[in-house]
Amino acid sequence: MPIVVDIDVMLARRKMSVGDLADRVGITPANLAVLKNGRAKAVRFATLAALCEVLACQPGDLLRWETEDAAGG
Repeated sequence: MPIVVDIDVMLARRKMSVGDLADRVGITPANLAVLKNGRAKAVRFATLAALCEVLACQPGDLLRWETEDAAGG
């Protein structure tokens, strides 16, 4: 998939665990893992906004587009 999710990059920068982020955003750790690992088919804007608020970042810090070739597809 050409959309790459960089949540783990922001988690490392903020020195935050997946469980802590999930609690603060209000989603389950399992759902956050699906999103973090790039297996999600969609993300609600409310969830994206909550992630950005908690991580103090912009949506572009969490999501980026790559060509199919670069993404290995």
